[in-house]
Amino acid sequence: MRLDDLNRVLRQDKMTPVERMRALLAGEPIDRVPLFLFACGFAARTAGYPIASIFNDPEKSFWAQSWTQEMYGHDDPPRYRYASYGGWEFGGDIKFPSGAFEMAPVITRYPVESEEDVWNLVLPDVRTAGSLPVIMEMSKRSEKFGLPIVPSCGSAFTRAGNLCGMDKFLRWMTKKPEVAHHLLRQVTDHIIQVARHWLDTFSADLIWAWSAESSGSNDLISGKHFETFALPYLVEVHESLLKMGVKTFHFHLSGKEKQNLPYASQVPLGDHSMVGIDHPTDLDEAIKVFGERAVMVGNVDTSVIHTGTPKQVYELAKACIEKGKRAPRGFILSPGDEIPPDAPPYNVFMLRKAINDFGWYE
Repeated sequence: MRLDDLNRVLRQDKMTPVERMRALLAGEPIDRVPLFLFACGFAARTAGYPIASIFNDPEKSFWAQSWTQEMYGHDDPPRYRYASYGGWEFGGDIKFPSGAFEMAPVITRYPVESEEDVWNLVLPDVRTAGSLPVIMEMSKRSEKFGLPIVPSCGSAFTRAGNLCGMDKFLRWMTKKPEVAHHLLRQVTDHIIQVARHWLDTFSADLIWAWSAESSGSNDLISGKHFETFALPYLVEVHESLLKMGVKTFHFHLSGKEKQNLPYASQVPLGDHSMVGIDHPTDLDEAIKVFGERAVMVGNVDTSVIHTGTPKQVYELAKACIEKGKRAPRGFILSPGDEIPPDAPPYNVFMLRKAINDFGWYE
């Protein structure tokens, strides 16, 4: 990298993040490619807070994410997300991150340990269960500042695995599918109840429904298993939320999704929605499947942001921008998944620098 590159001044944005995202989702012109950072623990580190505060302190979580947005010029509103959702909310125990290499809560005791527990499972109170009060407090702060509100309306498949352990859930899925389907039914009902609680509290126009499919990737299951055990419940959740008035989804597919794309394309989306992919899924292929229906989000390899060089991150971001700008409904640059808390800050900045150099529309 030359000294001239280091001394280059970023171009001045012509839109705020809220203006940019509102226009993008409405199909209107924008000034540049937006940037999402997927920054949870990284935002806490940026603000000088413990990583656990992102998950148990709504005030610190909101401001850590807001300050990180200001610092890096990204467009993703504050939101609450962690991959182990469900274990705590249904009555299990979790451990908040505290060690040097911990980045999210982990389940220490599953609420479902036996088939009997599945049949006796009781849906939690969405007003008090687990992380939901924290998410609600963050949502109220977002409403106060006119920001999108992002409730967690994720995949029943991933969350069912979080209730009993994914290894046990996969065994039930193949050997006792009726048990797996009953657990999926209960989790789906919970997701819809959570969505109803949010829509009873906030205007549907403010809602971005965060719908992430983490464990249903082809790293763990086949496309046919996805069709049988993940797709019907995803479709039901999205259809239910659309009937409630939700117009915007952020539907994220983690890991390898090549076999799943034809099935995932059947998930209904609102008219102003986003579809994100992880780095193992080809962006061009995803654009062919979803590009006419949604804004595409992706998909710089998070491991390179974490351990690669600034130049490597910059080149990957450039390649994503060049592909993504061809997406018919628009494109948002982002890592494929959450940025680790100890990722080098300058590597993270390379995403914004690549947008500055290649992401302008005028």
